[in-house]
Amino acid sequence: MNKGTAYGVGVGPGDPELMTLKACRLIRENDIIALPGKVPQQTKAYEIAAAAVPELADKELISIVMPMFMDREAISISHRKAADTIESYLDAGKNVIYLTLGDPTVYCTFSYIQHLLEADGYKVELVSGVTSFCGAAASLGISLSEWDEPLHILPALHINDEHLRSPGNYVLMKSASHMADVKDILRRSGLDVQGAENCTMENEHLYRDLEEIPDDAGYLTLLVAKHRKD
Repeated sequence: MNKGTAYGVGVGPGDPELMTLKACRLIRENDIIALPGKVPQQTKAYEIAAAAVPELADKELISIVMPMFMDREAISISHRKAADTIESYLDAGKNVIYLTLGDPTVYCTFSYIQHLLEADGYKVELVSGVTSFCGAAASLGISLSEWDEPLHILPALHINDEHLRSPGNYVLMKSASHMADVKDILRRSGLDVQGAENCTMENEHLYRDLEEIPDDAGYLTLLVAKHRKD
């Protein structure tokens, strides 16, 4: 029996209308849909995809639990368990469609599963989706980079003052859990900062200035920091 293929499929930043035609087609054509969360129907990825593809409700949904541990050994165990779950379906000749927010190539937990699947000899394909920072920039009505400006995409959780001294503009992802500290670094940088929380969703909040951004901003918050133009 031929083994199935695992697909890492981006559902975009939140607005169901931003899902790609390919993502919708793969959901319709396959029976096994994996979602990152204890209860698949309660995940944000499911909510987005179900609004675009109502047939999703009739699929077999797999729960892929990816806890946010700081313990690397615990993280590795959870990744291995996720890969094993998916491989059980692939071995039966079934494709598995793993739905993820944004794009599967940008700070996506599916990447860790992908590495394990490929190491075990399984075929994996990635299906791009609209990234959160592109969705946020569109909502804010701003460009991320123009002419010869570099664009730096950084995990805000790990930045310090040195990271913001290179020429160009910055997207700071994973900001929310350390927002107060990130804001302090940005104040010292002299950059113009705007932010988006839950971009393109019904509960979207846009922030036009650093001081507007609450220290307790939600998990799906990202910042765009740009050098001032003379």
